[in-house]
Amino acid sequence: MHDFPDSRSWPRKFADAFRGVKLGIRGQSSFFVHFFIAAAVVAAGLSMRCSLVEWCLLALSITGVLAAEMFNSALEALAKAITREIDPHIGAALDIGSAAVLLTALGAASVGVIILGNRLGQLLGWW
Repeated sequence: MHDFPDSRSWPRKFADAFRGVKLGIRGQSSFFVHFFIAAAVVAAGLSMRCSLVEWCLLALSITGVLAAEMFNSALEALAKAITREIDPHIGAALDIGSAAVLLTALGAASVGVIILGNRLGQLLGWW
């Protein structure tokens, strides 16, 4: 792969990070689902003219979910590198990683529903 992080230059670190993003996108169908939902949220936010603060909250929520998905993918890759056999400790670590993605996604969905639901309610004259 590459040397330990301390020996890499900044351009190399960024190149490795972008390669990691590419691997994460290609390796996980759930990442694609999160990315598609993020695009829909951005489109809804644009059409509903979200405020700067709302955009900040939506952006943090979206990147939080995508980052959690990347960490989970890294954990899965590491588990496969260690062993292909069933191991209860590795299984527990993978389950915890999946739970982290789920909790992050639920939190992001809550933020999206609050912000976009409020905007929709305002547009429809409900409040």
